[in-house]
Amino acid sequence: MLVKKLYVYAFLGEFILLYPVYTLLFTDAGLSVAETSSLFVIWSVTGMVLEVPSGAWADTVSRRLILCLGPLLAGLGFALWILFPSYWAFALGFVLWGAEGALVSGAYEALAYEELERHGQAGRYATVMGRATSISLVADAAAIGLAVPVFAAGGYLAVGAASVLACVLCAAFALTLPEHRPAGAGAGGGYLATLRAGVALARTDRRVLHALLLVTAVTAIWGALEEYVPFLGAEAGVAKTTIPLLVLLVWIGATAGGLLSGVAERMPARLYALTVALAALAMAAGALSGHPAGFLLIALAFGAFQLAGVVAGARLQERISGPARATVTSVAGLGTNLVTLAVYTAYAAASGYASHGATFALLVLPYALIALVIARPSPRTRTERARELDQ
Repeated sequence: MLVKKLYVYAFLGEFILLYPVYTLLFTDAGLSVAETSSLFVIWSVTGMVLEVPSGAWADTVSRRLILCLGPLLAGLGFALWILFPSYWAFALGFVLWGAEGALVSGAYEALAYEELERHGQAGRYATVMGRATSISLVADAAAIGLAVPVFAAGGYLAVGAASVLACVLCAAFALTLPEHRPAGAGAGGGYLATLRAGVALARTDRRVLHALLLVTAVTAIWGALEEYVPFLGAEAGVAKTTIPLLVLLVWIGATAGGLLSGVAERMPARLYALTVALAALAMAAGALSGHPAGFLLIALAFGAFQLAGVVAGARLQERISGPARATVTSVAGLGTNLVTLAVYTAYAAASGYASHGATFALLVLPYALIALVIARPSPRTRTERARELDQ
């Protein structure tokens, strides 16, 4: 029952009908592009500031309670958008939504791993998380598809009410998740001691740090580039009405990668490195092709990156010990957010001088370095790293 409940929670958390229309809501409320962009900055900064502190809180109190609180905050934010459509209501909503993301990220993975471990099924973690990620993508697609008729029938009020309802159902369902870890089970000394313990583990334990950096590097770049796929489609000469189909194709690739994560969990270091390198090559080739057929390569690349990210996350969980699991996981989340922000900045800077295809190809170059580091460790640590990656 644990696994099924994790899947339902993942679906409800992403089944938000406001997703495809909230930028239209901002425009209709009179916001400029600059004001809308500032809202995205508020959202990102809130998540980054609260990421690690919320992870320590999840380690100190009940993770199930944290997973319940998160969607309620997001639902409150969405309600504010619909009832009081103004810049400051939107800003407060993004603060609440950013807080939800920070609360859920570390707590969800930590609860899932420890409950699976309690049943002697920790080896299934990559499979479960891969499927949960794929289910989240399906929920996104379903929400986009359903938003069209719901918005046509009832406007912003209808899609907003449906989104708030999904958040409330997600919060209620969180209370059904099993948790056999007592509240207050963090490091001795309470919240601050747990926070220090988690940060220290992430910084000083070589195996944990290596896995943490791998999660950050593998997941952030392609995750940021996904936002620019429509621009790439337009540059390839695809009609605006057809671009959503290309986005759907990319989502299908990422979904398939998540579903295959369990099979790939125990791949040796060199095969893992080869997967990352070939995905980068496919991404660059597809982006530079300037042809709609190139999106098949991009979809394959996104699937491989999704797979590699889930496997990296599973290896991180295997190496975390002690009471600060959610804190360490949140450190990885913070790193991912920082790299994502860096990719957004780099893309904006490069877009004035290069095509979208060339920018895609340029920004996947770091994956070649990542693959090289994984496949060719230094002689002094060759045995140790091979043992770690093959675990």
